[in-house]
Amino acid sequence: MLLKWPGCIYRWISEPFKRTIRSKLILIMLCISVIPIIVVTWLATENTRKVMEQEVIQSNLSKIAWSGEAVDKNFTQLNNMIYTILISPTLNEYTKEEDGSVSDQFTVQRNVINNITSIFYSGYNSLVEIQLYLKEKNKLFTINDMRDTIQSPVADTPIWRDIVEQQADYIIKDSDGSSANFNLIRSINRFENKDKLGSIRFEVKWKMMDNALGLLNSEQEAGVYIVNSGGKVMYQLKEGTMPATKDVDWSAQGTGYIRTSDHYIFYNYLEPWGLSVVKVLPVSYVMQSGSVIQTNGLIIGVLSALLSALIAAFVAYRVAGPIVRLARSMSGLNWLKGEGVPHSNREDEIGMLEKRFQTMSSRIREHIRNEYTINLERQTAQLKALQAQINPHFLQNTLQMIGSMAYSKKPSDIYSIIQSLSDMFRYTIRDPGELTTLAMEIKHLNNYMNIQQQRYADKLNYEVEIPPLWEDILVPKLSLHPLVENAFMHGFDRKKGVWNLSLRLVPYQNGLLIQVEDNGMGISPDRLEEVRARLAEPLDPYWTSGNSIGLYNVSARIKLYFGEKYGVIINNQPDGGARVSMYIPIVKVGEQHEY
Repeated sequence: MLLKWPGCIYRWISEPFKRTIRSKLILIMLCISVIPIIVVTWLATENTRKVMEQEVIQSNLSKIAWSGEAVDKNFTQLNNMIYTILISPTLNEYTKEEDGSVSDQFTVQRNVINNITSIFYSGYNSLVEIQLYLKEKNKLFTINDMRDTIQSPVADTPIWRDIVEQQADYIIKDSDGSSANFNLIRSINRFENKDKLGSIRFEVKWKMMDNALGLLNSEQEAGVYIVNSGGKVMYQLKEGTMPATKDVDWSAQGTGYIRTSDHYIFYNYLEPWGLSVVKVLPVSYVMQSGSVIQTNGLIIGVLSALLSALIAAFVAYRVAGPIVRLARSMSGLNWLKGEGVPHSNREDEIGMLEKRFQTMSSRIREHIRNEYTINLERQTAQLKALQAQINPHFLQNTLQMIGSMAYSKKPSDIYSIIQSLSDMFRYTIRDPGELTTLAMEIKHLNNYMNIQQQRYADKLNYEVEIPPLWEDILVPKLSLHPLVENAFMHGFDRKKGVWNLSLRLVPYQNGLLIQVEDNGMGISPDRLEEVRARLAEPLDPYWTSGNSIGLYNVSARIKLYFGEKYGVIINNQPDGGARVSMYIPIVKVGEQHEY
């Protein structure tokens, strides 16, 4: 069942374009005008979107390069401050001097403290604490805004262990005290052989990077981060969660970007420090920059397509209109009734076709009218001749029956038969119209059956089932009598026993079936096919030879008056006998039937 749906939908869509050239022309014009506009609009908006996307990408790459330079300068500044301490004469004097008197040691250590303190206060806004550890001296100098101390730790300090364990000259790691700070640890090396003498630690506020990172924070949706080479977020400019970036190599050189399904990730790797400045921007924001232009382009494209469609439909309608009118005039032309083809004032090829068709149709109409008039006069004469006569055998048998009744029946019975015969003559010889009512036909048939019932009183049963509702419908004159007469001539002529004959009316396909059923001998299959084939023949000839109106004549007149779909239908009954039906439309007195 489901497999039929695509075919049904295809036929439903394609059927209008098969029936008329106007629909085909409109479709072609729409395709020619609308499709290019849609394609051009789509390409233009797509190119615009891509240009805007590239502009956003290039802008952020430039910004992250500038921001990386600014962050690098901040780290370079911190590194310079460390070098200032490391190359200071006081520290060199202290590291090279042998242990002397307590006063001498105190003086040198105080000089180191003063030097570190001056550096601390020069970067007071960014620095939280400075620690200096000398392994050989086993001294730990600590300077912050609360105190400055000199200690001799029992075990190695953490800043020394980190340097030794990682075998690094510098380390940047999170502060143990606060996530808002980080530790910059650098080793103190002997110049001659690079032996590690100790280490120095700056605890720095991440806030010092805000100005540098602020260059990247122009979009509210953006996330700005500093990430180490392992992908760990060291600092973020504002609250948020950095998307998963497990496939990103944070040790990659230089500036670049990566696009995931939901984000653009811009990065700038700061090689000396092992850190990357990262900006995460949602794809939706990048697309949003081109979506307005894309939306406006689509609106303009849709409006242009609609305007083009209207113009194309109007042009196609104007071009195909005359062709459609000519085709309708040709298909709706009635050669016997109605008006001719309207006169055309066009000067083009369509006008020439209309004028030629008008001339041709007028000539054909005139020829048909002449032929129709001749045939009609001939047929009218034949019908009147047939109306003027009654089957001679029937008349002879009726007169003999009347003569016999004169000896054995009452005068009233004889009068009834004579009255029925008189009414039959009167009905057939008077000048009627082509059609009459069903009631008049039944009355004429009852006169005929009154005579037949008197003749075959001992074995004929006759029944009529016609509702009064249908008695005023129109039927061809002298159409029921031949159907009943056919039963006596071909059904009952060799039938023994009781003869049953019925007349009934049945609604059928927006029309009526007037059925005459008998229990006679029926019709052989070969003869039935022959009769059906002859009943299905065209209306020529209308009239049959012989001295009575036969089934073919009745069928031909029904087709002539009401159309080819109507006529006489003949069948054998399952229980024996035949059923002859007259199929007619429902047309009552005062109505007209168009076909």
